[in-house]
Amino acid sequence: MYIPELYKNENQEEITQFLQENSFGILVNNTNGKLWATHIPLEIDQNESGKPILFGHISKENPQWESFESDANVLAIFSGPHSYISSSWYEKENVPTWNYIAVHVYGKIKIIEGDAAITSLKKLTDKYEAHSENPVRIEELSEKTMRQASGIVAFEIEIESIEAVKKMSQNRNEKDFGNIISELEKIENANSKEVANVMKKCPF
Repeated sequence: MYIPELYKNENQEEITQFLQENSFGILVNNTNGKLWATHIPLEIDQNESGKPILFGHISKENPQWESFESDANVLAIFSGPHSYISSSWYEKENVPTWNYIAVHVYGKIKIIEGDAAITSLKKLTDKYEAHSENPVRIEELSEKTMRQASGIVAFEIEIESIEAVKKMSQNRNEKDFGNIISELEKIENANSKEVANVMKKCPF
């Protein structure tokens, strides 16, 4: 994706944390001659060789998986907080804009089966059940229930490159920057408030 140098994020630790906290992504590939996208959880991890991967699964009824072997190239898109920025918040006349965080992950996908597929399901379930009062455990589910796992296609994506953008009004002067934060905090919208929180942590 196009990223102006000012907004390029190359902090790998920050990017990894972002992917962990914003793991509901969009998996994009070329399926049967056209672009195809599926909205699914995609978790960052490492494979047995220590290389960074994303893992997840889709339904067998989703034709996207049928192209994984013929063309392994995929793109995973992750979005974070975003908000409209009014130019009325600036000292001088200018155009409105949008603040946002996004990460694009490019890689090669491969289907995983058997124990590896069940392990990926367990990792995913354990992460999201961690705060449940009565957490579901894959290893405790009945054989009948686990038959449903035959209806999915599990996969790993070996990460080849990552592009990350963090556009948080870095081009504004200190007074504008502070005013943007103040105005965002007045808006009754979770995204706007989160953008304000992110901006507070950005070095000016």
